[in-house]
Amino acid sequence: MPSKDPTAIASGKRSELTLLARIRDRAAHFSKRNSSLRLGIGDDCALLRLSPGEELAVTTDLSVAGRHFQLHWHPAQAIGHRTLARGLSDLAAMGARPVAAFLSLGLPGGLTGSWLDQFLDGLFALAEAYSVPLAGGDLSESPIAVADIVLTGAVRRGKALLRSGAHPDDLLYVTGTLGGAAAALARLKRLAKTTSGARSLPGRLERSLAPHLYPQPRVAQGLWLARKPLATAAIDLSDGLSTDLAHLCQESAVAAEIDADALPVDAAATLAEALHGGEDYELLFTAAPSARIPRSIAGVPVTRIGRILRVRGRPQIALITARGSEPLRPHGWEHFS
Repeated sequence: MPSKDPTAIASGKRSELTLLARIRDRAAHFSKRNSSLRLGIGDDCALLRLSPGEELAVTTDLSVAGRHFQLHWHPAQAIGHRTLARGLSDLAAMGARPVAAFLSLGLPGGLTGSWLDQFLDGLFALAEAYSVPLAGGDLSESPIAVADIVLTGAVRRGKALLRSGAHPDDLLYVTGTLGGAAAALARLKRLAKTTSGARSLPGRLERSLAPHLYPQPRVAQGLWLARKPLATAAIDLSDGLSTDLAHLCQESAVAAEIDADALPVDAAATLAEALHGGEDYELLFTAAPSARIPRSIAGVPVTRIGRILRVRGRPQIALITARGSEPLRPHGWEHFS
């Protein structure tokens, strides 16, 4: 590694070359073991190797301090984890195998010391769990913290799960439970008002907030659905069930109805949080009535929550409750709303 500037050490700052060398050293820890990465950090471009018959899937997600995370609420390790989890969840929804990640960071000078180390701890722990190497990126000083992640994946040609494949009479399924992330975020906000901030949370309390701080992308479940294949359409639940289902219905030109009693609501969440709370990163998918969908995929429960309908002038999404059917309007996450 390059020699360190004593002034930068004293202030908690590091030079750009020092930061790049540290990130590269950590990325190289397991990148050499990944057969899809032919050339990683060090040249002007990375070189990726796909197997014959595969297509390249690419997704990008932007995380901005004050909008996607709060520096005084969120532990740096959780911010790093969440930065990568967002992109991995997009790949999961397409049934794509993760190939490589590219990270661009904009940071104020005060975050280039221990905060960055902890951010990388969270990011690389999740990267290693899913065998996705960090193959490149960019680094810049910035007045606010910004993390932009690009994920590449591989999917069998013509077999990607799309939002546009749902048909009337298909059944609607979801993995895991819903609303846990929104409930944990609400609790985190309350704690932030009464404590010195999330970065000082004890381990037990931090674990109780894991659905929000450390969401688990459903990569194995997406790969299973694409491999069978059983799903006709899929999307990940990043913006909330009501909003993401509306996206799927729009792309497939269909309507849908959800059975409120069938929803797998997280034990800590309300029905409203399960319907509209974002960042659960579960998979919402459709399948033909004849498809034999198991009760769990790779250890994660799967629940049938409704069905797909023809549009025919009805509401795009209806919620079936004990009171009957009522329109369900999207009230999840939306920028610029």
